[in-house]
Amino acid sequence: MDVVATAGHVDHGKSTLVRALTGMEPDRWEEERRRGLTIDLGFAWTTLPSGRRLAVVDVPGHERFVGNMLAGVGPVPAALVVVAADDGWSAQTAEHVAVLDALGVRHALLAVTKADLAATAPVLADARERLAATSMGEVPGVAVSAVTGRGVPEVAAALEALLAGLPAPDRAAPVRLWVDRAFPIRGAGTVVTGTLSAGRVAAGDRLLLGGREVAVRGVQSLGEPVGRAEATARVALNLRGVAVEDLARGSALLTPGAFRATSDVDVLLAGGGWGSADAPRLPAEVVVHVGSAAVAARTRPLDGAAVRLRLAGPLPLRVGDRLLLRDPGARRVLGADVRDVDPPELRRRGAARARAAELSARPGGAAGAAADLARRRVVRTADFTAMGWPVPEGAAQVGPWLLAPGLPDELAAALPDVVTRYRRLRPLEPGPPVAVVQRALELPAPELVPVAVRPPLALQEGRVVAAAAGLPPRVQAAVDGIRARLAADPFAAPEAGDLAAAALGPRELAAAVRERQLVRIAEGVYLAPGVEAVARERLVALPAPFTLSQARAAWGTTRRVAVPLMEWLDARGVTQRLPDSTRRLR
Repeated sequence: MDVVATAGHVDHGKSTLVRALTGMEPDRWEEERRRGLTIDLGFAWTTLPSGRRLAVVDVPGHERFVGNMLAGVGPVPAALVVVAADDGWSAQTAEHVAVLDALGVRHALLAVTKADLAATAPVLADARERLAATSMGEVPGVAVSAVTGRGVPEVAAALEALLAGLPAPDRAAPVRLWVDRAFPIRGAGTVVTGTLSAGRVAAGDRLLLGGREVAVRGVQSLGEPVGRAEATARVALNLRGVAVEDLARGSALLTPGAFRATSDVDVLLAGGGWGSADAPRLPAEVVVHVGSAAVAARTRPLDGAAVRLRLAGPLPLRVGDRLLLRDPGARRVLGADVRDVDPPELRRRGAARARAAELSARPGGAAGAAADLARRRVVRTADFTAMGWPVPEGAAQVGPWLLAPGLPDELAAALPDVVTRYRRLRPLEPGPPVAVVQRALELPAPELVPVAVRPPLALQEGRVVAAAAGLPPRVQAAVDGIRARLAADPFAAPEAGDLAAAALGPRELAAAVRERQLVRIAEGVYLAPGVEAVARERLVALPAPFTLSQARAAWGTTRRVAVPLMEWLDARGVTQRLPDSTRRLR
């Protein structure tokens, strides 16, 4: 299916032409038909001679209903511009065309209506010349009289040619359906309609609506139930889990996790318009239109064409979206391309100008994604893609996180200095805890620290340590003295006075244990590594079961050492304590 929207001055025959093309009445309200004036959006559809299905969004032409017109044109890829032969180009025609130009619409057909009332050639030539100066460029034109039927087949044929040149929609893209109507149906519940410009939607799908999840009970397209609708299409969705009172024009149904709702957005103004040398000043407040939504916003000019918008309410925007900024008082419109939906704060002097230069120089696509990721350094992958960026080639993914290309190497190069500085301040600790490293490297989560750890550094018991960190020289000398005594008598644990004389306090002893140079048996009892094997070897010679006194004698030590050593061996599974308090080797 293809979808086009009408555009043109009130009473130039848009609805009449749609009726002649489709055989359907696009005006939905009795007041519209009574007054002969389209007030709200109208919808009609037909099958063209080639078999192509075409849906038409008929928009109001009166200046009082320009907001409704924007809601209809916003999501549609092509336009049918209507100019009456007996009236010609008018102010409202110019306003509608300015809207299409601001939205960047590139595909259009000109229909000069009421060909039975006046000569069409001058109007055709004038309108085509005016349209050529817009985003639509050279537009084909057809003269038509919907009353007599003259030119209607030619309009249908021209529409066929127009639609054949439209770019293929991305049916694999996430769904963002801007709601243009919402109403209840007895026995079915809430129904919404909109133009599906990308993706696909089917019964059973779950979508997000303003942060809450809703289920799609059924799908209709062109008045018929379908199992699945694919872009581009006019669709009606029967929703479960939402009341019609909770919906309004401009609401958006979204694929979960695929979009980021934002109230602050950086844009580049398209073309000249506000802010250029010969144009009025950019107003402090505008209305932002996207899809069928309209939200008030405050503007903050950065520099040149770069502007920051503060929206009155969040919108699900992506990088690359085209917005329309409207000054309701002056009836001026301007297009704006979204460049960042999660912009940084601007606090320093000159930050706004630097930001504008960055936005203006940033390319689109993969190169733009790489540039944006380089600025952010680390971001959640889901958040980055929800902004509208592809994952850049060479980016590192660690769990849910995405790291800029080259950042792991940069972090690895910086980490040794972090470890060295930490050990200089705390020589008795083997290295900084992971939390300290996380802060020093400005990482958002501790699980990212391992990315920076490379030999000779290693992660050990929640710290980043150097393979040859060792003890401070003074402490090492004292520990060497203790170990020399233990080499001669493995169970002669130094007394508290011996440790104090060697200046080995709790911190020094803890460092020696971490370095595996001493083994802590109990509070105040330290022996040399390998004592477990020596103790077991001497117990092997004892008859089983054996008593603590027999073990103490075999070890040649005191109760101060023997009691905690035996309990330490019990805990490690070397020995087993029996009910009568004797032991046996396991």
